Amino acid sequence: IEESAFDKIMNSNIKANLWLARMVLPQMAERREGSIILLSSIAGIKGTDDIGVYGISKAADSALVRNLAVRWGEHNIRCNAIAPGLIKTDVAKALWENPERRAEVEASYPLRRLGDPDDIAGVAVFLASRAGNY
Repeated sequence: IEESAFDKIMNSNIKANLWLARMVLPQMAERREGSIILLSSIAGIKGTDDIGVYGISKAADSALVRNLAVRWGEHNIRCNAIAPGLIKTDVAKALWENPERRAEVEASYPLRRLGDPDDIAGVAVFLASRAGNY
């Protein structure tokens, strides 16, 4: 991968999350309440041969959210990451529009289907709500 592409992925998937967290965490700590939810990926847990740097960035997101949880938990701030498989978004379109790749991925998932953005939205709403307080 070219260095500029590597930097773009890392800046989008790690640095942006860190900066956003830094902007909101002090106010959450002052209120003694808050929830940080990062979107990681299964690619951050298991290796891939086609989106490796993306997976590295998502593994870093998972590490970031674990460390935020340790640092800010005493202020009653919950920090979580959602790590889905392939979701039918514009960003992942090249993967899910490829019939061979799509069939391979669907066969590897227990539900035998790709995820929709709404599948992730419910998890995020739960984690952000009082129902996800612990």
